[in-house]
Amino acid sequence: MTPKSLPKRQRLIGMWLLLSGVSLLGGALFAAWLDSQLALSGVARAALWLGSFSGGITLFLMGLLLERMLFTPLRHLQAQLARWVANPDAQDENTPEGWLKGLGPDLRRVSQSWRADRARLATAHAEGARSASRIRQELETLLQVLETPLLLCDRHRRVMLFNQAAEDFFAGNTGLGLGKRLDALLPAASLEQALAQLPEDGSPREMLAPCDQRWLKVVIRRVPGSEKETLVTCSDTTTAWNNEMGVRAELNHLLPPLRQHSASLSSAADALTQLPESQSEHSLRTRLEQVIHEESSALNRQVAHIGTLLDDLQYHGERLRPIWSNDFWQSLDERLDPAHRLITPIGVPAWFKGDAPALIELFSSLVSHLSSHLPSSGFEGEITLNHKRAYVDLMWQGAPVPESELGVWRGQQLSSLPLAPTVADILRQHATDIWSVADTDKRYARLRLPLPTIAQIQAPRESAPPRPEFHDFGIAQLPAPDEALASRALRCLDIVAFDTETTGLELRRGDTVISLGACRIVNGRLLASDAFDHFVDPQRPIPAASTVIHGITDADVAGAAPLKTVLGLFHDYVDNAVLLAHNAAFDMLAISGHGIPFDMPVLDTLLISKALDEALDGHDLDTLAKRYDLHFPPGTRHTALGDARVTAELWLALLPRLEARGIDTLEELLALQANAFDKEDASAS
Repeated sequence: MTPKSLPKRQRLIGMWLLLSGVSLLGGALFAAWLDSQLALSGVARAALWLGSFSGGITLFLMGLLLERMLFTPLRHLQAQLARWVANPDAQDENTPEGWLKGLGPDLRRVSQSWRADRARLATAHAEGARSASRIRQELETLLQVLETPLLLCDRHRRVMLFNQAAEDFFAGNTGLGLGKRLDALLPAASLEQALAQLPEDGSPREMLAPCDQRWLKVVIRRVPGSEKETLVTCSDTTTAWNNEMGVRAELNHLLPPLRQHSASLSSAADALTQLPESQSEHSLRTRLEQVIHEESSALNRQVAHIGTLLDDLQYHGERLRPIWSNDFWQSLDERLDPAHRLITPIGVPAWFKGDAPALIELFSSLVSHLSSHLPSSGFEGEITLNHKRAYVDLMWQGAPVPESELGVWRGQQLSSLPLAPTVADILRQHATDIWSVADTDKRYARLRLPLPTIAQIQAPRESAPPRPEFHDFGIAQLPAPDEALASRALRCLDIVAFDTETTGLELRRGDTVISLGACRIVNGRLLASDAFDHFVDPQRPIPAASTVIHGITDADVAGAAPLKTVLGLFHDYVDNAVLLAHNAAFDMLAISGHGIPFDMPVLDTLLISKALDEALDGHDLDTLAKRYDLHFPPGTRHTALGDARVTAELWLALLPRLEARGIDTLEELLALQANAFDKEDASAS
């Protein structure tokens, strides 16, 4: 525990008023006693009473002078120094006053020199690292545009790098994040064994691992010359595996009975042809004809079943990928005529499955081949859904294309595609055909291509800019995750800052969580894009008085998950991290008692601030944000995620001040925090 600096302002004022009161009371009693003994009058009596009160009055006036000219400036100076330690670039908000006013020029000179030195160091660092920064930026860009999901882990299997493809591939999985263990993302025993036995020469090892209802093909290899770092790439093999064990396996099972039916049919046919035309053989002929009929029927059924399986195999074909209709029309438009817009999408956009490059080339050749039958002014594109099929329609005003022309076109080779397949080959690949029909009004005609559809209905996500934090190679230098947490350095802690918004402040009387937000600090760095933000259905109306504060209405939480579900997701998000909150007593009470244990250490920026600056008033989040020059983006105050992020920034501002006082480990900080605890802070009780 560090020694106290200035006593609390309230304590000083109390002691000053008490001493002044005692002095005045003692002077009054002493003056009354002397007055009764000496029986003075006039000026002498007035001088007696004035002299008796002079000590108390002097003490009171000196206290008032010291408070205004010394103690208040000292508190302002303490706040300014704390601000500079937390943020050296913060502006000089409080200039020295009172008897410390003469320190103003010196403090400004120290501040300016400090900033000048930092600026020179920053300039030198920027100049020296410009080339490396450019190379790093190019590599980062390359990693982010790669379509193969990849992760890089340190020797303790903590994720140090992942690309945009990996984030999309594991979308919604709380196990992905910088500093998180690979085991949380891919909890497979076979993967753990393979990681332990990887060869040092970089030879790859492949395996299958389950993840989120999918089977993944995972390729792992040791990075040669590294500190046992591992490169992991993933691909979804669910479709291929289902085909191998499903449709293709069933096709293999159908082959023996198909051969048996064919042999029986051939034997019966041979026997029937060799049977003489006599009356005695009539019954035998009848039986053979019945066998032929039964075997033919069975054979037809098997062939029909095989046809269905082949359709399914084609439907689930690995080359057939989900395509968003608007993207398809745009790509086809660019292929037909990049300078003009020929296709106008109409109707409701939808998903369908296909080989997009082959389909674009197919439609392009179709328009080119049928140029004499199709308009040059443009087309309309529409997707119509029907059961398991999506009808891709290219429409125009005019007459349908003759079937004879389509027949000629089906034999055309598409030389721009690998192996130059014919149009019929591409149609066969998609298990479909194309035809031209007239609309019921006879004004419009269309070319219709049925393709498999998929259950997904929502539009594709808008492509977000690449995450600013997708790698941190400093994670490799952090202590092992199984090292004693109490002795872990504060900068090495994996911290999750969180905040809750509730229906009210009386959590013990029915108020509950309606929003939970959190962000992560890894290796002393706030990951702005690694966030947890969920509304919660409180299963009760939100009082209007609470909505005025946080702005959350009943409509906002309608359809949200219940609290226990959100807490389960939050527990997975926290993983092995230390929790951080401002006035943590309230937030921990809000998430406790719902069957989800949160037994990890908890840090409280309110208590830490009070322990560091007991003499300063104001340890609420707004005051501390102003003191350390932290800013809430517009509209984020009193939102769970917004307050959590400022709490995380506050922690990073307090960290250098803790280190300056020798508070370096979690154990030491928890002891400091415990000494600052005051039951009055737990306002949720």
